[in-house]
Amino acid sequence: MPTVIPSTTITGILRLGHLAALDVKGADAEKFLQGQTSAQVSLANGEFAPLTCFCTPKGRMLANGQLLRVDDDHFRLILSASLVNGLATHLKKFAAFYKAELIHDASMNLIGASDGAGTLATSLELTLPEQPFKQHGNAQASVVRLPGPMPRWLFCVPASFALPITQEADDTQQAAWALEDIRSGLAWLTDVQQDHFLPQMLNWEALGGISFKKGCYTGQEVVARAHFRGQVKKRLVRAELATSQLPAIGASLMTEQDKAMGEVVASAQRDSESVELLAVMNTKAVDEGTPLYWQGSEVTLLSLPYSIERVDPEQQAASLKVAT
Repeated sequence: MPTVIPSTTITGILRLGHLAALDVKGADAEKFLQGQTSAQVSLANGEFAPLTCFCTPKGRMLANGQLLRVDDDHFRLILSASLVNGLATHLKKFAAFYKAELIHDASMNLIGASDGAGTLATSLELTLPEQPFKQHGNAQASVVRLPGPMPRWLFCVPASFALPITQEADDTQQAAWALEDIRSGLAWLTDVQQDHFLPQMLNWEALGGISFKKGCYTGQEVVARAHFRGQVKKRLVRAELATSQLPAIGASLMTEQDKAMGEVVASAQRDSESVELLAVMNTKAVDEGTPLYWQGSEVTLLSLPYSIERVDPEQQAASLKVAT
């Protein structure tokens, strides 16, 4: 039976088991990451935590995530737990030429909070950031404000800290968190669709996840060409279905003639009779209003909380300094 979410309120705090932390440490950590990731790594300064991604030479995403600076020579990437080991193995081939090491600390607790964020921040002696992508940290923990219509924060807390969680968050709260990711238009790539999408197909440049002002990184030429020549023919959209069943990641959205025009990236139950989802869809089908279906249920498009246009992370970082 699907998890029923009576409201979108996220109460208390919950462990985000679907995410993991990959640390990059060493004197060359910044230089190494600069050649591998879409972020302008120097912008991750301990106060600004940009979104980023790692690509193949053909520009297809191997992973996406959020980049935090923990210390001068210490960065932390937050990404799907299903990708952390594979990405670490991939990057170690290049890290061997730098004074940098990759560490997956499986004991690190990734904690999500909305209403309960203030209490947790106080117990960790952290200042709760008010702006999306803003980070605050100390010697024991860090917190970053996530983008989206609902105020949410992601904490990185070591296993040694006694968290005020009496039990693992139930399925309702986990599903509510997933629903807010969908409503934020924030798609976390998983191993099911690795090496499948250009970053722009997940609207990554609209979220500030691509720096078009930095130098070369793996896949940069393809990503830049797709942007400047307008060659992106698929885009992430938010939609709903009148159904009690969750479509799987990768499920096809079909026309009446059984032609696939989109595929599901994430889905969450809104209530017992409806589902919200993110899907990468053919832009022509979206623009022409082509009716699409999943197992007989018609797809109804919903709005995203951002425009499909380029947002430079350099501008995001500057706006945080101005607000401060």
